[in-house]
Amino acid sequence: MAAPSPTDHKSRKLLGRLSLPESRYIADALRAETVGGVLLLVAAVAALLWANIPAIADSYASVRSFHIGPASLGLDLSLQHWAADGLLAIFFFVAGIELKRELVAGDLRDPKAAALPVIAALCGMAVPALVYTLVNATGNGSMDGWAVPTATDIAFALAVLAVIGTSLPSALRAFLLTLAVVDDLFAIMIIAVFFTSEINFLALGGALVGLVLFWFLLRRGVRGWYVYVPLALVIWGLMYNSGVHATIAGVAMGLMLRCTRAEGERTSPGEHIEHLVRPVSAGLAVPLFALLSAGVSLSDEAIAQVFTRPETLGVVLGLVVGKAAGIFGGTWLAARFTRAELNEDLAWPDVFAVATLAGIGFTVSLLIGELAFAGDETLTDEIKAAVLIGSLIAAVIACVLLKLRNRRYRTLTEAEERDEDHDGIPDIYEEDKPEYHLRMAKIYEDRAAEHRRKAEKAAAAALQTAAGSTTEADRPA
Repeated sequence: MAAPSPTDHKSRKLLGRLSLPESRYIADALRAETVGGVLLLVAAVAALLWANIPAIADSYASVRSFHIGPASLGLDLSLQHWAADGLLAIFFFVAGIELKRELVAGDLRDPKAAALPVIAALCGMAVPALVYTLVNATGNGSMDGWAVPTATDIAFALAVLAVIGTSLPSALRAFLLTLAVVDDLFAIMIIAVFFTSEINFLALGGALVGLVLFWFLLRRGVRGWYVYVPLALVIWGLMYNSGVHATIAGVAMGLMLRCTRAEGERTSPGEHIEHLVRPVSAGLAVPLFALLSAGVSLSDEAIAQVFTRPETLGVVLGLVVGKAAGIFGGTWLAARFTRAELNEDLAWPDVFAVATLAGIGFTVSLLIGELAFAGDETLTDEIKAAVLIGSLIAAVIACVLLKLRNRRYRTLTEAEERDEDHDGIPDIYEEDKPEYHLRMAKIYEDRAAEHRRKAEKAAAAALQTAAGSTTEADRPA
């Protein structure tokens, strides 16, 4: 896929129409993310049922606390930890590839175009953290969970869109996806910087050597999964034992892949590997993490405590209020202090609806919640319940806002996808090409000629009918 053309700053529109290659890439990525999001939703519901049905609740706790793995390598972990540290490394590996692609061929390649999602993502992380901090400062709660409401779960957000059947224009979908990619980047930095307590420099050095070898083999064009998969496992194991969260290894390896096409290549190595690994991430790794992490007690007392305890209330308000205010405010600031203007087909309530949808924090929020309150199992479960409830509230609000504009979205989507000349390229991308208008003129001329023939045939039939009626009237009784 060719890289999209740089955006002209003078005519740049906030949430304007994407280039055709970028639009097709976004459509493919969203289809995969949506399917994964639906599986994630199913896994989360299954975990909640498993953990809250009295007859089987004990088995849920037993399964996720079951230990497996070589203790001699420091990897005797519970299934819950294998999901959080191992399976999510696959998720972050795909996130690393997405980020690399955005940096070299997507919106983040052009600093002017990248400003919007970067500013929106930064504000969408800073404001929820501020909301959490204010709630806990006034309520004498723990500040350890400030990072929990900062993350957006793109798969879950797109699953909500799939379930309610809302048809968003490609620009809004691309904004949500790019925003989430930038959000993932900063969430990774938060995990690496704030949730690393003790470092084993020997293991960390070994992981860095492995990453250098991984990079060297890629640059030399060495191929074969049997080379990279064992090396990736070694890097992951060393990273885990170093004290740095093991998912960082996945991100680092994803960022090393080449995401630009060389001459004669149909797909870049990064695109090819992402195509192979994304189903594993979206269809297996993330749903299993949800199944083993989302099962928390949702009794009346537990739900009431979510809205009374400062730590949990801070998470709920951070996701519902902080995310919407931060992303919407960041986008408005980008429009206010730059030359960019909002796309005339959209309105600011559309931006607010997508900003509210970004308040669905699940995968990374649950992970950060486990890291922030690792020594307090009760509070960890309450934080998870707060993440689930806050995400549900944000989803309901976003669904209402998006449904109110659904007819307008459908009209915009139909205009984006219309292909009257049947050449495989939407007409909206060819309006500045003379050959397109010549093809359309020929189509309309052919249609006009066909209608003239039909008109002549209908007129002849009418005359014949009239003549027959006259003959019948002249005939004697």
